[in-house]
Amino acid sequence: MDAQAGRAAMQNSGTLKVTTPSEREIALTRVFDAPRHLVFEAWTKPELVKRWLYGPDDWRLAVCEMDLRVGGATRFVWRHGDGKEMGMSGVFRQIAPPDRLVFTEIWDEDWTGGEALNTIAFTEHAGKTTLTQTVLYASRAARDGALQTGMERGAAVSYDRLAELLKS
Repeated sequence: MDAQAGRAAMQNSGTLKVTTPSEREIALTRVFDAPRHLVFEAWTKPELVKRWLYGPDDWRLAVCEMDLRVGGATRFVWRHGDGKEMGMSGVFRQIAPPDRLVFTEIWDEDWTGGEALNTIAFTEHAGKTTLTQTVLYASRAARDGALQTGMERGAAVSYDRLAELLKS
């Protein structure tokens, strides 16, 4: 059971598409059965983000701070059941509701070799939203390192949780 959500733990539904459009990028694409303004809101309201943005059930999003303005800071800290923490900070570069969100990310333990840039596009068609998250890394080695962390599975499970949240 997922103690935070009060239901069975999420499994990867296989609906996330992960590609490498360039030697420094990873693109994650998922279609949600919800209008884009709701998907955008789920990405930008900390009380909603905390309900879905974590990978395996034993890594919970303990800190979610967002100053939603260009130049505003973000801070995320995931806490493992054993007390270990993993943190990431960033800065919003572009906020264009409900179309686009751009922000930087850098991990406290800089395993990606510098700052990465996230661009999230929200495209709606017939009441469904295609979300494309593109992460631009400092180098090809950083991109490849990110792919080797289990990031794909964690993102897939998180986006499955987001799909469930959007149903409610």
